Amino acid sequence: MFRFLVLLACLSAPAAWAAKELQVYFVDVEGGQATLIVAPSGESLLIDTGWPGHNHRDADRIVAAAKHAHLKRIDYVLITHYHTDHVGGAAELTARFPVGTFVDHGVNTETDKEAQRMNEIYAKALATTTRLTVKPGDTIPLKGVEVTVVQGDGNHIAQPLPGAGQPNPACASTPQKEVDPSENARSLGVVLQYGKFRMVDLGDLTWNKELALVCPNNLIGKADVYVVTHHGADLSNAPAIVQAIHPRLAVMDNGARKGGSAQAWQTIKSSPGLEDLWQLHFAVAGGKENNSPDTFIANIDEQCAGNSLHLVAQSDGSFTVHNSRNKFEKSYPSH
Repeated sequence: MFRFLVLLACLSAPAAWAAKELQVYFVDVEGGQATLIVAPSGESLLIDTGWPGHNHRDADRIVAAAKHAHLKRIDYVLITHYHTDHVGGAAELTARFPVGTFVDHGVNTETDKEAQRMNEIYAKALATTTRLTVKPGDTIPLKGVEVTVVQGDGNHIAQPLPGAGQPNPACASTPQKEVDPSENARSLGVVLQYGKFRMVDLGDLTWNKELALVCPNNLIGKADVYVVTHHGADLSNAPAIVQAIHPRLAVMDNGARKGGSAQAWQTIKSSPGLEDLWQLHFAVAGGKENNSPDTFIANIDEQCAGNSLHLVAQSDGSFTVHNSRNKFEKSYPSH
């Protein structure tokens, strides 16, 4: 049985490195995002860096996951967009652990005081690293895993990914919403593929931009794992995109009082073919009826220890998820 992730002082004995496994650590950053991907080659990609402050809480949790994965550095850090819960921890991370290259969509389009603070934090992180700006259709050179950018800076891929492109019947019943001018709508979104295993992570992409990816035709195709967009906010997770991705598994990086809306939870939970919905936190506002069983939730108390979820995938499409809080794990065979 694979070792599960326990953070900080509670780390378990180190997991044995398995050369032909893809590992994904869903690190709890209290309603932000920090998803650490370790390729079978040993190269790594972190998607977002969580919040700043809180006595370096999020940076320390990311470093704990990186050390658990036996990393000596994080090769790529993808910043989906320039909001505090995604880029805020960048400088604190680089001060604590070696980082190779930051990947982003280009300049921050927001100009308020908080955006200026995020620009300063990001500039500090970039001072000791390199920068790669990408656009839809580009790939991130993570050795052993295909990571394709499908959305970024408000644009999406022009042509469907291999095997995608089918008409999406769910578009007819999914209306547009008001245009979102924020950085959320400019989120970098990626599709990750390792053999037959596929995972979709679209950052905080909002409703209309989601629809542009899958309507009238599904440009990205199906996936085994859907990293729930925007922490499970109802500004995202349009039924047409959830049904187009047709995930077997969804992972929601929500906080106790951030994300995890009842509407989004119900949309995902009712998606045809979904086997399980895992959550980083019990969503207080949702109540028992709009949360998964406690077994599938990493943190059930609002004041929590920062437990995380750890996914291990094989190239045949099979994978296992481990909950560090209760040691529960579940395996999903290849289809």
